[in-house]
Amino acid sequence: MAWFLVEITYVQEKMPEVRPRHREFLGELAEEGRVAVAGPLGDGTGGITLYQADDEAHLKATIDQDPYLLEGVVAERTIREFKPVIGAWVPQGS
Repeated sequence: MAWFLVEITYVQEKMPEVRPRHREFLGELAEEGRVAVAGPLGDGTGGITLYQADDEAHLKATIDQDPYLLEGVVAERTIREFKPVIGAWVPQGS
């Protein structure tokens, strides 16, 4: 499994209506252990999510089902693999 940091920029006028479905989608992934943390940026322009997936193709297949993407809220999306080495979420010896 690999970690991925995904940042999105919102289409502001569409975001409020779709937010409940987006949060439900992420909540289900969090229950499955696939989302470690997610939330909006402080300035309200977008959000960041830390995902765990088998690989980038698996991640893209998953996040392409996000209501934000499907309903046109995502103006821009970046995906970067992340390799955590220090922190409460990192298993000892990683």
